[in-house]
Amino acid sequence: MTSGVQLARAADRFATDWGWLDSRHSFSFGQHYNANNTGFGVLLVSNEDVVAPGAGFETHPHRDMEIVTWVIEGSLVHQDSHGHSGVIYPGLAQRMSAGTGILHSEKNDEWVLNATAVHDKPVHFVQMWVIPDTASLTPSYDQLDITAELEAGGLVPVVSGMPGHDSAIRIAQKDATLLAARIPAGGQVSVPDAAFAHVFVTQGSIELEGSGVLAQGDAARITRAQGQRITALAGPAEVLI
Repeated sequence: MTSGVQLARAADRFATDWGWLDSRHSFSFGQHYNANNTGFGVLLVSNEDVVAPGAGFETHPHRDMEIVTWVIEGSLVHQDSHGHSGVIYPGLAQRMSAGTGILHSEKNDEWVLNATAVHDKPVHFVQMWVIPDTASLTPSYDQLDITAELEAGGLVPVVSGMPGHDSAIRIAQKDATLLAARIPAGGQVSVPDAAFAHVFVTQGSIELEGSGVLAQGDAARITRAQGQRITALAGPAEVLI
């Protein structure tokens, strides 16, 4: 079957500006709604957020959602009602399974926990929400540092509910995997075969085989992905698939 590609440019995303928050939404989110843009496969949300120092999302609820956070620059502090806490930084992914219900906060205030942390740096991150394949699970939390694996330049399984990704954080969705790559200039990776593949450029720029150049913040929504090559033009380029 023929693969189909829809490019979604950074400048065309929904935008929310609350002063302390600059958020760009790949799909309908919050007050932004488009019936023709409510997700891709099991991926419901892909937000690119920049949060000012000392600010963030105060305690708020989630239920029956798999939430994955990937920091591009800076650090983000997570705390939740089930006693989980952690500092998320570049190269470390976080997965929170909301299950039957959880309260959590996400703030740019690492210095509260670490006196040597920088006070004046925004945090820049991507957060992705995936529909779980099982409802009403016990809420859980996990994180994984893949910095060393990323240095190799290939695709690294980060979060997965699929077989064969034993090193990845487990997610309650058997049809979903998140892979990350930091590709040196001129280096290549290939999009895995999949019914739906969402390619998001977090840093640098790439060329997607058959579709042209994607810059930071651009995405490609690929239906029936068939191994399209990704080449880093300005490296290192970082992609999330």
